[in-house]
Amino acid sequence: MIKVSDTAKKKVMELMTDDGFDATTDYVRVGVKSGGCSGLSYDLNFDKNQEENDKVFEDNGVKIIVDKKSFLYLVGTTLEYSGGLNGKGFVFNNPNANRTCGCGESFSL
Repeated sequence: MIKVSDTAKKKVMELMTDDGFDATTDYVRVGVKSGGCSGLSYDLNFDKNQEENDKVFEDNGVKIIVDKKSFLYLVGTTLEYSGGLNGKGFVFNNPNANRTCGCGESFSL
């Protein structure tokens, strides 16, 4: 399961609307791909369709889909949004990550 904080929910809803997606029917696709300064990086997109092997979750009114492979890396992760002085953006609080980079966009196990 992936959790969504209140601040992340507000920003997701806003961005989905801006990009022509409907937050009540469309999804936030969260994934993991090779790359980044720590070896793996997070991938976040909007999607209207789910694939056969996707895991589907809903938390705090946000529908999330994760491919089967990425799910193993993301179990227990909380999606948050930081709008502080050090920059704006989505932050993944992943209890499975042993090491993260300074920007918070990549990790290793």
